[in-house]
Order: sequence, then C-alpha cells, then structure tokens
Amino acid sequence: MSEPATPFPGGAVNRRRATRGTLGDSAARKVERPAPLRQAVYEALIELIVNRTLQPGQHLVEIELAEYLGVSRQPVREALQRLQTEGWVDLRPAQGAFVHTPTEEEADQLLSVRSVLETHSAKLAAENANPSDVLVLEHLQLEGVDALENLDVDRMVAANAALHAFITKLSGNAVLAELIGLVDRRVRWYYTPIARPRGEDAWAEHDQLIQAIAAGDAEQASRIMTAHTERTRLAYHEERQAQANS
Repeated sequence: MSEPATPFPGGAVNRRRATRGTLGDSAARKVERPAPLRQAVYEALIELIVNRTLQPGQHLVEIELAEYLGVSRQPVREALQRLQTEGWVDLRPAQGAFVHTPTEEEADQLLSVRSVLETHSAKLAAENANPSDVLVLEHLQLEGVDALENLDVDRMVAANAALHAFITKLSGNAVLAELIGLVDRRVRWYYTPIARPRGEDAWAEHDQLIQAIAAGDAEQASRIMTAHTERTRLAYHEERQAQANS
C-alpha cells in the first residue's frame, strides 16, 4: 500500500520553505506598533470636528493644526489621511484638506440606524435596570437639565451622550453596545448644532424615558425612545433647512 502524498514533500524544512515562498517578501515585514502620538493627534482632530471647533467645510492647514496641537506636521498629515478614509475629512487635489460637510442623506441614514439600535437598547434597559441604575440615570438627567439652564452646549452634548451610553450599558448586550459605539461620534457631530433648540424637549423626553425604565415598562421605553430619536432626526433636517434659507 502506498503512503499518502504530502503537500510538502521532504518534511518540515520544505514546508517552511514553501510557506516563505508563498508569503514572499512580506514575510520579512514586522507588525507596526501603534504610534501613541499619531493616535493622540487623530483623536484630538476628531473631537475638534465633533464639537464644531472645526466647522464643516473649513480648510485644514497642516502647519496651523500642528502649532495648535503642539506637534510636528507629520502626525497631522497622517491623521488627516486616516480621517479622509473614515469620511471626516475631504482631501481635494491642489486645494488641500477640508472638514467633510455631511449630506442630508448621510445624516438621515445614520440617525435612522441609531433610532433602531437605541430603541432596542431602551427596551433591554427597562428589563434589566435596578434602583441603583435608575439613580444614575436621574443624576445624568440633572446634569443635562443644569447644562440646558446655563445654555452650555458642550455640557448638553456630553450629558446627552452619557445618558444614552448608560442606557446602552444597561441593555447588557455587548454586540448592541459595540454597534452603537460605532455611530456615537457622528451622532454627537450631528447633535451639536441642534442641542440648544432641541434641548428643552429632548430633556423632557429623557425624563419620560427614565420613568419608563424605572417602572420596568419595556414597551413604553421602546415607544419613547423611538419618538425621541425620530424627533432628533427631524430637528437636524429642520436646522439644515433653516441654515440654507438664512
């Protein structure tokens, strides 16, 4: 009886040689370690875009950004290239880099997806929350209301994000939390210009949502979150139209 054929005749030595031949020159490349400075510059630029310090359509000059952040131009250039890949920045030939201006369709698609995810999140939160969790939600609510009364937009946006993030945490669904995390920054980007006009209604809706979660009423929490996120979506479009007509 003949021995079965092996994919690498000659044993382990030839098997290693064949593997090196398959990978070619890339086998000699090393895994690049993350660069802390590059990542820090990337994170800083995203936050400047999200909080509207860098406005949609604004020209981004490498040397100015480098001076502002206290770094060299190289990590800024690398960060801008990454931001362009992720849709935060537009790189235009012979013109330079510009903060991306989201289209109505882009915003609508993202806010619609957010509505679906957060509606399910609210339902699960109502099923899982205990009295201590409700106290945390009430504390976050007070922070948002105080920011609203003081017309502090940055605090309003941060409090809104924190409240929604805690509801997501209460859902206990890691996959859901990961998906919501993927859209969180863009939601904050879209929410910032409507935080003040939307504020009073938004925080009243948050209060109703917390009551439903405290009562363990999953269906009511779902309905309130659906209406809440839909009103935010419509408010964003109304704000864009108002800007276009001004």
